[in-house]
Amino acid sequence: MGPRATLVPVRHVIALDVGGTGMKAALVGPAGELLHRARRATGRERGPEAVVEEILDFAAELRAHGARQLGKPAAAAGVAVPGIVDEERGVAAYSANLGWRDVPLRELLAHRLGAPVALGHDVRTGGLAEGRIGAGRGADRFLFVPLGTGIAGAIGIGGRVEAGAHGFAGEVGHIVVRPGGTACPCGQRGCLERYASAAAVSEAWAAASGNPDADAADCAKAVESGDPNAVRVWQDAVDALADGLLTALTLLDPRTLIIGGGLAEAGETLFTPLRDAVRRRVTFQKLPTIVPAALGDSAGCLGAGLLAWDLLDTTPTTPEEPT
Repeated sequence: MGPRATLVPVRHVIALDVGGTGMKAALVGPAGELLHRARRATGRERGPEAVVEEILDFAAELRAHGARQLGKPAAAAGVAVPGIVDEERGVAAYSANLGWRDVPLRELLAHRLGAPVALGHDVRTGGLAEGRIGAGRGADRFLFVPLGTGIAGAIGIGGRVEAGAHGFAGEVGHIVVRPGGTACPCGQRGCLERYASAAAVSEAWAAASGNPDADAADCAKAVESGDPNAVRVWQDAVDALADGLLTALTLLDPRTLIIGGGLAEAGETLFTPLRDAVRRRVTFQKLPTIVPAALGDSAGCLGAGLLAWDLLDTTPTTPEEPT
């Protein structure tokens, strides 16, 4: 028998995207290749301490997998989490979904993994991936706006995403577009996300159609079939969105505007009227390219990988397309 083949160690990082109910993870190689993927529930029904322990255990498992299958443990880790995140101190400050407050997640993970860790906000991390390797690839200035349960934003500048002085940069969903309008849980009235999020469109269409189970996707289908009620509901949302985006464009002057989230799945049913509505509103502002997000729900995980490689000053440039 010949000598036993030795495994050539593969340098890689851990990428972890923590959601409200589940976690997505990958081991990512130096050229952005996805060497291993895994998913796990957060276990939030067992409380915030259990969620933190689940994250630490999952990361440790990923480290062990890398050591076993790739010949060495991960060189760094990137983690994206929801809620309020102090990226500079590496603290998960608050998450309504996960119930935690002031968790020193970066320090806990670095201790468990024996490697440097970058902690990022889920939307900003997803925006980093979209801007650098997704729909905004090559744009020096971009704005990523996912339209989901709420409306968030990520401001991309020179290949990085701006967090702001206190971690609140990019909250475009709380631009007031209808002064004195619908109350928002944030304490203001008339916020953009009360009119143009996927949740807001679902609510408006459920009321207009008389079907409490109807959602934004149903509204988009009804728009495509020419239902006048659906067209009215949809156009109201598009107009509110265009009003909010105009304020964002005036402040930020992005080259590319990337729209993602559930509402963007309507494709040209959203993008054709939205481009028209924004075009009608601009005066001196330069019209950005308005494009759909490209990475889907892989964005957070891919962005976490970028954060990890950034710690090591080796940024992937040719990632594998998500399947």
